[in-house]
Amino acid sequence: MTKILLDSDVIIAVLRRDQRVKDELRALEEAGHQIHYTPIAKAEIYHGMRKGEEEMVRAFFSDCLSIDITDEMGEIAGHYLNQYQGSHGTEIADALIAAAARIANAELFTFNHKHFPMKDIRLHKSAK
Repeated sequence: MTKILLDSDVIIAVLRRDQRVKDELRALEEAGHQIHYTPIAKAEIYHGMRKGEEEMVRAFFSDCLSIDITDEMGEIAGHYLNQYQGSHGTEIADALIAAAARIANAELFTFNHKHFPMKDIRLHKSAK
């Protein structure tokens, strides 16, 4: 069983009814993989939520598992920012999500690979 940590861009694709992404997540779940998110991605989704979407957003998150942000993740994220912010545009949310993937030993499912050049995390190879 592999943990799959979703970046906010993947969650947005699901919420916008991108069928390929929805099918890929369904296949991952059927193969026994656990789907996770972080409170950071959840905050980004709620921040950009459109009127009338709250029920759908709540339902999505209720089907996933949260990886809570820890003190250790904060330290790792700080190192990521020092190393990659200037060269790759990595921002604090990206760095914290990457640190969560590292500590939780999860594959990070994102479409924005540029912001996640970290050699010590695994990126999910999406079919999209």
